[in-house]
Amino acid sequence: MNNSVDVAPVIEAKGLDLVFQTADGPVHALKDVNLTVGKGEFVSFIGPSGCGKTTFLRCVAALEHPTGGTLTVNGMTPDEARMKRAYGYVFQAAGLYPWRTIAGNIRLPLEIMGFSKAEQDERIERVLGLVELAGFGKKFPWQLSGGMQQRASIARALAFDADILLMDEPFGALDEIVRDRLNEELLKLWARTEKTIGFVTHSIPEAVYLSTKIVVMSPRPGRITDIIDSPLPRERPLDIRDSREFIEIAHRVREGLRAGHGDEV
Repeated sequence: MNNSVDVAPVIEAKGLDLVFQTADGPVHALKDVNLTVGKGEFVSFIGPSGCGKTTFLRCVAALEHPTGGTLTVNGMTPDEARMKRAYGYVFQAAGLYPWRTIAGNIRLPLEIMGFSKAEQDERIERVLGLVELAGFGKKFPWQLSGGMQQRASIARALAFDADILLMDEPFGALDEIVRDRLNEELLKLWARTEKTIGFVTHSIPEAVYLSTKIVVMSPRPGRITDIIDSPLPRERPLDIRDSREFIEIAHRVREGLRAGHGDEV
């Protein structure tokens, strides 16, 4: 099956550097990062803790600002893209307000953005259906499992219909059974919405299962050691993880991680 996508860059980094100034001296979080993400791609970032995966995602979201190189999002600066609400962001923790219902949590950014009450209601109903939480809008976060809370967090990020979804290890705290199910649901959601997704993970199987492109990063200073375009079909049952192609890709990711450690300084 052909996995080709529109090559128009949705995210483009050229020679990207980020140095944090600390009391103990400069910390080089990202160094000479070059990456192009096309429309509709599912791109996973994998590497050891502190390698700059989340930092890169935060640069895309204008939560951090590079100290060198260039970064564009939909042809704009990250700050301009943020003002135009070009992306939704899903954090490691669901981050739901406990005093608001699930619908109320999803409604909050829509209220801030000035959507009408009728438009808010329509969008809330639609995204709850997308993440298979229809009927749970009146529940409070503490009444839902961890996996359901993360789905509610994804629904909130989808509510204003941004073209880009940035996800910072959203399933890392969940058990393997729940994680597998949410991986399957995320692929279905991606197929339905055709969004461009940037996804941070520490899990090699998760990165290989979900992605059209896998970006392997080295320990600090964070650099890209390999970019792997996946040959796997977009429709992927869980048992594809037993296939020879899957195992070969996972091996290449593992080798990229080892090579990055070998270059560590």
